[in-house]
Amino acid sequence: MKVLLINGSTHEHGCTHAALSIIAEELGAQGIDSEIFWLGTGAVHSCLGCGYCRKAGKCIQNDDIVNVLGEKCGGADGFVFGSPVHYASPAGALVAALDRLFYSYGGSLKFKPAASIVSARRAGTTAAYDVLNKYIGINCMLQVPSTYWNMVHGSKAEDVYKDEEGVTIMRAVASNMAWLLKLLSSAKGTPLEKPQVIKKAVTNIIR
Repeated sequence: MKVLLINGSTHEHGCTHAALSIIAEELGAQGIDSEIFWLGTGAVHSCLGCGYCRKAGKCIQNDDIVNVLGEKCGGADGFVFGSPVHYASPAGALVAALDRLFYSYGGSLKFKPAASIVSARRAGTTAAYDVLNKYIGINCMLQVPSTYWNMVHGSKAEDVYKDEEGVTIMRAVASNMAWLLKLLSSAKGTPLEKPQVIKKAVTNIIR
């Protein structure tokens, strides 16, 4: 079993990476593999709303990292979306990437456990956390619980490890992720492997 940890910060080894590393360490201690995937510093395009991905299963924009990330999703059993806080929101590149990822590769994420984590020097964490959680809720994913809202504080990576409560929250995310993955694994091959799928009805408010 493997968890894909997505680092949406432009700083590869900054505070968000530190938080994800704590999760990765606890996952490893409980027998779960993980990989931290860094979005990098390159441009990430916004969704064009063109509908190409519905037929092709990938985004038409192939000159950034989104399709690379999407190809990894099929091999992951769980996900953690990590972001710094920018103006009380997640990093713009991560939002753009997730908009397109969930359109293009949503089938590879559906029914899998996921968690969001955010990092800030001081404030804006709950607003950014709320934005990330909406992706989980819209795609039939299982939101991994913790002991508090999933946030850490600090202005540099080493500060994160001094945030004792934040560290325990990250470890709880990992522990609960491992628990859910093992539960789901035990259900494979049984009627409990996946829920009954209810077909979505689409209606327009204005006609």
